[in-house]
Amino acid sequence: MSKTRSLVIVTAAYVVAIGVAAAWLWWGPDTGRLWLNTLIADVLGTLVIFAFSRAYRNSSFYDAYWSVIPPLLLFCWWSQAEPGVDPLRCWLIAIVVSLWAIRLTANWVYAFPGLHHEDWRYPMFKQRAGRFEAVADLVAIHLIPTCQVFLAMVPAYVAVTRPGAGIGWLAWLAAVIGLAAVALELVADVQMHRFVRDRRPGDVMDRGLWSWSRHPNYFGEFGFWFAVALFGIAAAPADWWWLIVGAAAILAMFLGASIPMMEERSLQRRPAYADVVDRVSRFVPRPPTARGLP
Repeated sequence: MSKTRSLVIVTAAYVVAIGVAAAWLWWGPDTGRLWLNTLIADVLGTLVIFAFSRAYRNSSFYDAYWSVIPPLLLFCWWSQAEPGVDPLRCWLIAIVVSLWAIRLTANWVYAFPGLHHEDWRYPMFKQRAGRFEAVADLVAIHLIPTCQVFLAMVPAYVAVTRPGAGIGWLAWLAAVIGLAAVALELVADVQMHRFVRDRRPGDVMDRGLWSWSRHPNYFGEFGFWFAVALFGIAAAPADWWWLIVGAAAILAMFLGASIPMMEERSLQRRPAYADVVDRVSRFVPRPPTARGLP
């Protein structure tokens, strides 16, 4: 299936998913809690994408959900906020989240080859589940990421619904960190795309930002979610201890699952990657170690 046709089908799936979520918010029973109403709508949208994933036997339908839904949640919450919320804080977080979503979605569209391709991790998850493959597909690939991203977006909910100015300088710091994280991810994406375009068999990526961190994109992604947490803390400083949980969960997923899986696969496919492991920081960017030195 061509990339263009695949993108049309995936776009249609998201239109249906967002439509179902919006219909729930408009006509569904009101729980009395805005965050819970949107969480239910988010899960319903996820179930629609899951249905398309099963129909086309490709769980990569879900890939864009990570970046498409958060800005919709943010603007939904902001539109329902009571008077007294600091408008500057709302605009700052809206700018950061929007730029992040545009960059990540555009990167997905650019790299997406079509529905003949599925993220290599998904078949592995489903194969390991055996006869419970459909359950693993629903829970591990669709529902858990949805809940994880929603949890990481809770500070954004607080930022655009909590009345009061909060800590103004912290909101500005969050904006700086968030924009820097998005810029870092953008540069890392461009460098990786150029490498993939020009690489020869056996080549490994150890140039530009990738010479300072083996996973600068993940570092930037965590930086973004940390900035979202800071926006929430700026609005409700006393609640810092639970507003940081979402970003911490994202970090745990990167360090405990995503990065180890990618490292193992890279070492299996490209033996020269072992040299990169010896020289380049795993996550936090720092100058590379000289060749031959410990």
